[in-house]
Amino acid sequence: PGPVAQVGTNLTDLRLPRRVTVRELGGCMGPIWPSYYSECSALLFVVDASNPTQVSSSCIQLLSVLSAAPLASVPVLVLFNKIDLPCYMSLVEMKSLFRMQDIVSCATQPITMLETSARDGTGLAQVLQWLRTTLKDPS
Repeated sequence: PGPVAQVGTNLTDLRLPRRVTVRELGGCMGPIWPSYYSECSALLFVVDASNPTQVSSSCIQLLSVLSAAPLASVPVLVLFNKIDLPCYMSLVEMKSLFRMQDIVSCATQPITMLETSARDGTGLAQVLQWLRTTLKDPS
């Protein structure tokens, strides 16, 4: 089967150990993303690292998200996904194509980047650790 576009929203609860709700909004849902910004405590921005034709539109979407006032101090994790595919671009290549150094230096929020494979689980432990650290109970 070919790639599946995420349409609509999916809610998933994680225990980190406290309960955290993750809302998944596909790229084609971009026009309604801002309606969820005010309830956002952390942002995971997923990029298809196997599809170079989407890099420019993904970069524009990322810049739009980072410039949204309600997200000005929300920690961001950029996930370069699909590294299990033979045609994927490495983290170094993706950082270069996205000009991540420039983005990070201009952004008001902290940005972390990871390579992942949703298919084989590569990087999942680091994503969960980032969520635990980022969303820890305030002391």
